[in-house]
Amino acid sequence: MPIPGTPSRAELVGHLVRTRIAGDVATPRENNLSHYRKLANADRHYWFGLELGDRWSDEQDVLAVMAERAGVNDDPEYRYGQDTIDPELTVAALDRLAGRLRKAADGQQRVLLATGHPGGLLDVHRATAAALRAAGCEIVVIPEGLTTEEGYVMQFADVAVLEHGATLWHTHSGEPMKAILTAMEREGRPLPDLVVADHGWAGYAGQHGVDSVGYADSNDPALFLAEAEGTVQVTVPLDDHVVSPRHYDPMTAYLLAEAGLS
Repeated sequence: MPIPGTPSRAELVGHLVRTRIAGDVATPRENNLSHYRKLANADRHYWFGLELGDRWSDEQDVLAVMAERAGVNDDPEYRYGQDTIDPELTVAALDRLAGRLRKAADGQQRVLLATGHPGGLLDVHRATAAALRAAGCEIVVIPEGLTTEEGYVMQFADVAVLEHGATLWHTHSGEPMKAILTAMEREGRPLPDLVVADHGWAGYAGQHGVDSVGYADSNDPALFLAEAEGTVQVTVPLDDHVVSPRHYDPMTAYLLAEAGLS
């Protein structure tokens, strides 16, 4: 169950493992490897709005980065069964993310928050937006009337999301973020100083030259590759859709406390 208040680092590590946000996660090894292979084979669905060229055409190179940055098993011969996210890597990335949030707060920067995984991470982003606003940041209001082939781009609880059929939509696409940034440029509005997001929302923002930080699962390698290349500043490894979204509350509390925002 969620830890009341703000956990210590050790308490958070234990909580991440118990709730399978990290540790032995639900995503199986064969799914991870399948996604690494598809990214290496230039399936753009797995590029998350990034332009990876032919730099990651060897799936073993992708696996090596994922072992280093997310903590999956580094043995290329391990093909089936349980895979892992190292909770220490998760917390270390949260610490780096906290540093970037602190910089945003200190500079009262313009911040855009977005999620392609509203079923898991919407409230993480909402709480982050509230804390940044309280610290004096401007939470970017997106232009109205934006659409992609998948649906409507809109804002809910200060977080940009994709809506389809009156439902908040899960998407890997970078097109919603592209629609936002393109519309802002067309209207002559300054782009965000920072994007806090996940999936293609974070990937496209980083590719577009905006400071971008985000969360990613062990079967979503693109943002980890982007962090390795410097296109995305921070990628936090975690299971992005566990049994209850409340399980992320201690993680969010820890993040905001480390950023000096709670």
